Parts: sequence; structure tokens; C-alpha cells
Amino acid sequence: MLLALYWGLAQAQPAAPNVRYEPSPMAVVETMTGLAAVKSDDVVYDLGCGDGRIVIAAAKRGARAVCVDIDPLRITEASENARSAGVAERIDFRTQDLFAVDRSDATVVMLFLSPEFNLKLRPRLQAMRSGTRIVSHWHDMGDWRPQEALQVAGGWRSHPVYLWVIP
Repeated sequence: MLLALYWGLAQAQPAAPNVRYEPSPMAVVETMTGLAAVKSDDVVYDLGCGDGRIVIAAAKRGARAVCVDIDPLRITEASENARSAGVAERIDFRTQDLFAVDRSDATVVMLFLSPEFNLKLRPRLQAMRSGTRIVSHWHDMGDWRPQEALQVAGGWRSHPVYLWVIP
């Protein structure tokens, strides 16, 4: 019985993360929220949220935010960071596969994933409602041209940041 219970719990857990965790420098986070023009009536999703720094920055701008990560340790860290920043009540924390999460209420989607994940996610992003802003740190979307692309100095290298707006 215990083995069956363990097996059931093990089956319910999401798979291990496929994208290496690397936090975005704060200059990049500020550029991403600025480029998306995040404001108080926005709902910002960070897919692969890591330590929560992007959703925390969005919540500090007054937005509601959704922090999605498949790694429960990252969600715990993000939740603790949001509490320390005084914005946890504005953020929904979800241990979930970013491809399965319902993003229908999103007005902004933030990404720092991989080229492969961006391309796999692209059709779902392009199907979102008109006006939704998509911002990606580092990785573009193949032949989908961004409305804007910036280079942000951070650490020992420059970081590309891309913005798309769903027509």
C-alpha cells in the first residue's frame, strides 16, 4: 500500500526541468518589464520563473503575476523572495509544466528558456489574444521578427532582449 501511494505521488510530480537555471541580471529584468510596459492592469506570466525576480519586478509595478516553474525548489525560492519583497499577495505560484499552464488571462508573457523551447512554445504564444506582449531574454523565435530588440549590459556580457506584440 505504501509503495502504491508513493508510486501515485511520484507519478503526479512534474518531470525534471529541461532548461538550465540561470537568473537574469537585474538590469535585464528591469529592461524586460520596461520593454513590456508592465503596469497595474497587467497579468504577467513568467514561464520558467526561477527565483521569481521577474514576477517580483512586475508586482512592484502593480501588476498581478503568475510564476510558473516545473521545479518545486524554484517555486519555493520564488515564493520566499516575493514574501521578503512584500509582493507575494500579487503573485500566483504554480509548480507546473510551462506548456500545460493556462495563459488565457495573460497580458504579458516573460521567457528565459532555450531556443528549442521558444520555438515549441511559439505557436501557442502567437495564438494568444491581440495586444499580448511577449518578452524573451537571450533567445529569439526563429523567423518571427520581434517588434523591438535591445542589448543590455550585464556582468561580463551583453544580453539580448526581444519584444513581440500579438497583432
